[in-house]
Amino acid sequence: MTDHPVLDSRYSWIRLAITLIIAVFANVGMWAVIVVMPSIQAEFGIDRAGASVPYVLTMVGFAVGNFAIGRAVDRFGVTKSLIGAAVLSAVSYGLAAVSPSVAILSLVHFFLGFGTAVGFGPLIADVSLWFQRRRGIAVAIAASGNYLSGAIWPMLLSGVQADFGWRGVFVALAVITLAAVVPLALLLRPKVPEEALMAQQLAAEAKQGSAPFKPAVLMWVLGLAGVGCCVAMSMPQVHIVSFCVDLGYGPAVGAEMLALMLMGGVVSRLISGLVADKLGGVITLLIGSVLQCLALFLFLPFDGLVPLYLVSAAFGLAQGGIVPAYALVVREYMPAREAGSRVGFVMMATIMGMALGGWMSGWIYDVSGSYGLAFINGIAWNGLNIGIMVALLMRVRRGPQAVAAS
Repeated sequence: MTDHPVLDSRYSWIRLAITLIIAVFANVGMWAVIVVMPSIQAEFGIDRAGASVPYVLTMVGFAVGNFAIGRAVDRFGVTKSLIGAAVLSAVSYGLAAVSPSVAILSLVHFFLGFGTAVGFGPLIADVSLWFQRRRGIAVAIAASGNYLSGAIWPMLLSGVQADFGWRGVFVALAVITLAAVVPLALLLRPKVPEEALMAQQLAAEAKQGSAPFKPAVLMWVLGLAGVGCCVAMSMPQVHIVSFCVDLGYGPAVGAEMLALMLMGGVVSRLISGLVADKLGGVITLLIGSVLQCLALFLFLPFDGLVPLYLVSAAFGLAQGGIVPAYALVVREYMPAREAGSRVGFVMMATIMGMALGGWMSGWIYDVSGSYGLAFINGIAWNGLNIGIMVALLMRVRRGPQAVAAS
């Protein structure tokens, strides 16, 4: 493996720490809407699918933002991209706080999701450029900012919501986002040296012979797999608060289960990062997908308070490493100079899966009157993801002949 002194250096780890802190603040827009969903449903007098629309638009914006801002990072650098996205997010929070209807609130959430996206794929792509030997754990740590945000903020915001309502939540987040993200973004102004990019390019070219597909085809295959796994992932993550409200446990308990789920996801991401440094992204992704499918089955027979806490923790521990593994597969087999756009595209696909699954689960609930069929729907989509990853693994092991045939 061709290396460079700046890769995996002391500065690389300092930059990773700053990136993680930024991600905790930047990603809150993805989770706030889940906390306030029951209040939005009650205020506007809509059904569960209708209350899920702001979340769906958030995730659509988040998906598009991962790709668009990823390209902006490739062109303008991560600092300018972060500052622009933080301003957009703050304005969107302010508009959400004064929205007179769910239609306007949903439209605003598209732009909120777009700005929030800078805290996920673009940050992961940027920090991945500073690591070679320890890229797996570095990407996992950066991606954990998304889940740490989801573990920390729902509990804090539930208190704000109790005192000031769901509109007060958005006002607070407008101020917090600007105050935290903009100063921290200025600390990421240094760019990776050209020689380090070349070193990573040489390492990627050395693996081209074992690539499961040509880069463009691989990107679309990973995108389809990402949709499958994240339709499944969205059912517990998006609807756990509403699920708990239906069972009579209240939104605060749902927020606690979401936090527990996401803290388990952080642990899972860190472990998966270490595994990926040994086994590679494809195998790590397959392991996570199988474990997520097994955990989804556990939601079907249990609705007691203690079992749901345990199942939520198990689900988080099972699925947390899946999405970062997509970024690792991209970085293993695709050019370093295109990291922002390539990682952004695959992250966009996974998030579109979350958006589709969030809406689909609400619609199934409205039709059937319960979440049972929604969990089964998630398991079926998870099976699609597993099938694709098994096929990828088989092609990786077949080597150059598989690439030529594609």
